[in-house]
Amino acid sequence: MLQVSYIRDNKETVIKGLAKRNIDATQMIDEVISLDEDRRNLQTQLDNVLAESNSLSKEIGNLYKSGEADKANKLKEKTVQLKDDSKSLGEQLDAKAEALNQLLYKIPNVPCSLVPAGTSETDNEEVFREGDIPVLHKDALPHWELAKKYDIIDFELGNKITGAGFPVYKGKGAKLQRALISYFLDKNTAAGYSEYQLPHLVNEASGFGTGQLPDKEGQMYHVTADNLYLIPTAEVPGTNIFRDELLNESDLPIGITGYTPCFRREAGSYGAHVRGLNRLHQFDKVEILRIEHPSRSYDALDEMVAHVKTILQELKLPYRILRLCGGDLGFTSALTYDFEVFSTAQDRWLEISSVSNFETFQANRLKLRFKNSEGKNELAHTLNGSSLALPRVLAGILENYQTEDGIKIPDVLVPYTGFDKI
Repeated sequence: MLQVSYIRDNKETVIKGLAKRNIDATQMIDEVISLDEDRRNLQTQLDNVLAESNSLSKEIGNLYKSGEADKANKLKEKTVQLKDDSKSLGEQLDAKAEALNQLLYKIPNVPCSLVPAGTSETDNEEVFREGDIPVLHKDALPHWELAKKYDIIDFELGNKITGAGFPVYKGKGAKLQRALISYFLDKNTAAGYSEYQLPHLVNEASGFGTGQLPDKEGQMYHVTADNLYLIPTAEVPGTNIFRDELLNESDLPIGITGYTPCFRREAGSYGAHVRGLNRLHQFDKVEILRIEHPSRSYDALDEMVAHVKTILQELKLPYRILRLCGGDLGFTSALTYDFEVFSTAQDRWLEISSVSNFETFQANRLKLRFKNSEGKNELAHTLNGSSLALPRVLAGILENYQTEDGIKIPDVLVPYTGFDKI
C-alpha cells in the first residue's frame, strides 16, 4: 500500500509512475488526497474537542474543591455536549479512515524507474541469456509424454483423486522432485538464508499484508468455514512473520527460505500452453525472502538475481532473464525480473522464477518498521524470489536431458537422487 504522505507530496510522480501500468490514476489520487484532507480536518476537530473537554474537567474539579458547585454543575452540562460531539467526530473519522484505506488497497505499487513501458508480456525486456539449447533426437517428446512413458508422473490419477492440475509424482519422479527441493534449500541456506517451515494456510490479515488480498482473491482457494486461505506462495506466510514488527537497524538484512506446496485456482487458464506441468493448481516451490534497509534493497535484488543464476548454471539449463514492463508487472512489485527456462521439446520459454523488490509497499500494509540510526521508525523494504518453482524446472530437465535410451539426471542432482538416469 502506498503511503498517503508520499502520495500527497509526490502526486504527479505517482500518477506518472502508474501510467507505466497503463492506468490513469488521476481521479483515484485526487480522491485519496481529498479523503486524507477530510480525515485530517476531522482529527483536528476531535483533538480540539477532547482538549476542551479535558480542560473543562479540570476546571470543574477545581470549582468543586473551592465550593462553587453551581458553577461546576453548569459547566458539566457543556461536557455532555462535548462528549456527544467527540463520539460523532470519532465515528466520522473512523468512516473516513476506512474509506481511505479501501481506496489505497486498490492502488498498485509505483513502478521503479527501470521498469519499461508496455502493455503485455510481449513488451518485457530481455536483459540476459545463458546456456546452449540442446539438439534433441528426432523422436524427442514433450515432458507429459515422457512422464507417461517412464511412469514418473500420473496426470490422470491426479485428476481422479482431485481434478485437473493436481498431478501424482511416482517412483523416480517423486524422488527427483524431492531432490530438487533439497538441492534448492541447500543452495539457499549456503547463501545465508535461514530455513523456515511455514504454514500452508493463512488468515485474512496475512493475505492483505502481502497484497494478495483484495487483488488476487479470485485466484486463491478459500476455506470459508474458517476464513483461511491456502497459500499461493511461501511469500505470504514468510513475509507475514514480520507483520507488526519494529526491528532494530542492526537486525537488517534478514533473509529466509522455505519450501511449501502452493495452491492457485488459475481460473480461466485453458489451451495447449497449460498441458502437463506448465500450469498447475498445486505445485511445489522454494522461496527466498529479504527484509532490507531501503538504502540497499536494489543491491539485494541484484544479489538475489545472481543467486538464482548460479542454480540454473549448475543445473545446466538454458535460460533467460526478463525485466517486466509496466503492463505485466505484479500489483505489489516496484521491479520484477522473470527467469525463463527453454523447453526444447515444446520450443518455448517457460517462466520458473520471479524476483521482485516491493520497496515499502508491503511493509506499509504489514506495519513492518525498523528504528533507524536517528532513532526514528522507518518502513523496511521487502523482496522475494522463487528459488525455484519446481514444475517447469522439472519439465525443462525432462525435456532437455532426454536421450534415446532415457532421461539423464543433471550432475548436481545425482547426490540427492542416488541415480543418474530415468
